[in-house]
Amino acid sequence: MLQPGLSFEQAPPLSVPFRFFLTAPLFGLACAALLLWQGPDLFASRWTPAALAATHLLTLGVMASTMIGAMMQMLPVLVGAPMPAPRAVARITHVLLVLGTLALALGFLLLRPLLLRAAVVALGFGFAVFVAAVVTSLARVRAWNTTVGVMGLATVALAAAVALGATLAASLGWGLALPSSAFHELHPAWGLLGWIGVLVIGVGYQVVPMFQMTPAYPGPLTQWLTWSIFALLVLWSAAQVALGEAGATLATGLALVLGAAYVAFALVTLDLQRKRRRRQADVTLDFWRVGMASLLVAALCWAALLLAPDRVPAGFDVFLGVVAVAGVALSVINGMLYKIAPFLSWFHLQTTVAGRASVPHMRKILAEAAQRAQFRAHLAALALLLAAPWWPVLAYPGGLALAASMALLLRNLIAVARAYRATLAQAAAANAA
Repeated sequence: MLQPGLSFEQAPPLSVPFRFFLTAPLFGLACAALLLWQGPDLFASRWTPAALAATHLLTLGVMASTMIGAMMQMLPVLVGAPMPAPRAVARITHVLLVLGTLALALGFLLLRPLLLRAAVVALGFGFAVFVAAVVTSLARVRAWNTTVGVMGLATVALAAAVALGATLAASLGWGLALPSSAFHELHPAWGLLGWIGVLVIGVGYQVVPMFQMTPAYPGPLTQWLTWSIFALLVLWSAAQVALGEAGATLATGLALVLGAAYVAFALVTLDLQRKRRRRQADVTLDFWRVGMASLLVAALCWAALLLAPDRVPAGFDVFLGVVAVAGVALSVINGMLYKIAPFLSWFHLQTTVAGRASVPHMRKILAEAAQRAQFRAHLAALALLLAAPWWPVLAYPGGLALAASMALLLRNLIAVARAYRATLAQAAAANAA
């Protein structure tokens, strides 16, 4: 299980990632509540206040929380350089992320500029602390490798997404003019395709072979894919901003190539999973397969919007948003959590109480049946929400299914935390005896 080249002695305390992991499903529950409150109106357009609030509850509250927690844990392990003051960085980033996300969602929903201003300040400062810690950690790396490069690219993409988002929120909160109307498209692109996408690819290079018992990703892919995606994003952004309408054809071509790069990753991942050595059922594998299949669908939908925007049905852009956020990102994040969370609990117990208490196996820390139940709820929510742009009444059962999925995810993560604490208590009792 413990692969060579990983510096597990550099891992921060378990509380550092788990505060983010346990927060994520709470924001998912908030999004589900918003779905049930707003109902069909939420799917009328991607620009409605409710749609913007729901989107950011998922992208910031669920996705950013999980990815920050995973990055704070895995960055020191994968690159061998610890973050400075990880507990302090985690506390500051976590509090400001929670407060900023709530302020932003409420600011959109209630149309309150003051809340949007508060969100800009809280999120801007919170992400600045996190990015500074990551940059400091990367600066300490002695040997440059593919993982260091991926983490660096993902961090730059995060900074770009935050800067673009802060500019958009500031334009609403303070009534400022936007430097370019293209910011509306650049912000989600740098957030989803840049930060989350590049980070998922980088983490996938490690966790898919390690946990799913697949062959390693091909060397040329690991060396060039993330750099190519980043370069394409830069060129596409420049074409959008600098060239405007004159660069529309160039921007479309770059976007198509960018989509093809993600298609390549999805197809290679699915092929590696087909060749895996372990054939028994695995919920993580199923989540990743749903995520990769959704990625293929999202790429095709984006291509259709780029090539024939007047021929796609109404609501197609909303469908693309649902498949990208709920189908790709949430599926892969769930898959990562169900391996990373039990593994971290097991690993920290091995290093702290081994010999003084019986450390449970990862499958004992979190039962397969509990994970499978949440996977089914996630599939139900995804199916209903994908259909909701054309049958908006499905927003209600979709909201209920999303609430069930997030409640089960929260229950499962709490079960992991309880198993960890129970083993620590057992070790403490053995010491006292």
